[in-house]
Amino acid sequence: MKKLTLVSIFLALLVIVLGAYTRLTDAGLGCPDWPGCYGHLIVPQAEHHIEAANEAYPDRPVEAHKAWNEMIHRYFAATLGFFILIIFITSFFKKFRNANTPFFLPLILFLMVCFQGALGMWTVTLNLLPIVVMGHLLGGFTVLTLLFLLYLRLTPYRIPGGDPQIRKFAKYSSIGIFLLVVQIGLGGWTSANYASLACTELPICEGEWASQLDVMGAFSIPAADNYEFGVHPYEERMTMHVFHRFGALVLIVYLSWLGVGILRKANSGLMKQLSWLMLFILSVQVGLGVSNVVYSLPLIVATLHNAVAACLLLVLVMMTYTIYRKY
Repeated sequence: MKKLTLVSIFLALLVIVLGAYTRLTDAGLGCPDWPGCYGHLIVPQAEHHIEAANEAYPDRPVEAHKAWNEMIHRYFAATLGFFILIIFITSFFKKFRNANTPFFLPLILFLMVCFQGALGMWTVTLNLLPIVVMGHLLGGFTVLTLLFLLYLRLTPYRIPGGDPQIRKFAKYSSIGIFLLVVQIGLGGWTSANYASLACTELPICEGEWASQLDVMGAFSIPAADNYEFGVHPYEERMTMHVFHRFGALVLIVYLSWLGVGILRKANSGLMKQLSWLMLFILSVQVGLGVSNVVYSLPLIVATLHNAVAACLLLVLVMMTYTIYRKY
């Protein structure tokens, strides 16, 4: 079960990366139906299948590269769901035999991955409704976090001698997780509304940006038949982008303070290693964020921005888990 959980963690990371890649290549509607693609389990390839697909979906003619991006993401997501189902069934039978195996976490994982499947369907059927797209992103990070927590529960480790000075940092690391999740949500909202390039200058935005802020409009959902490529006006997209940047500044200051504080107080090598790792990943994430602006959202950089955010979340989760359960 522990090995299966570890494999599932890497698979969940891959699904998050593939989801980001699918979104960034504008392939979220590469297949206009769900769970198949134009009525097939694979992207239509034969000429008569393509003709039939184009007739059935005249507004969405087959674009093979986008369709494959979407379907590969679905294949890996389905595989992850199957692995989580096996984890849940295994934990159920072990619990039935009174084995000392976590059951609540696998149950929540199973329910969460079912909900993720529904969000994946609604992403397509509701034509990239931003709140659903953002929810699907946050759901992916939630599944990854739950898998990692399960892995930690299945991994007994101790801190020699303990480290009582670190105990007070438990609530601060929890706040760090909350701030990071909010920032991921802001990034997801910015991306789902195609506002990633609404500001092209640093450190904030070009022109009289402050006078153009429209907070209510930025966090509303206008009525539309299709949300692909965004429906908000520039002022609202710029506001989304600015909020994401300000969120990044708050997170950078807070996590830097947290990391330095733990480094100064910690006696255990593990906590110092986790703090250094967190600060390193944070610096990489900042560099990726700046690069997204300077180089106009390169595909590889924007995709890595999602992956590194996931890694930062995992490090914070391990820090928090270690402080609460091991000290």
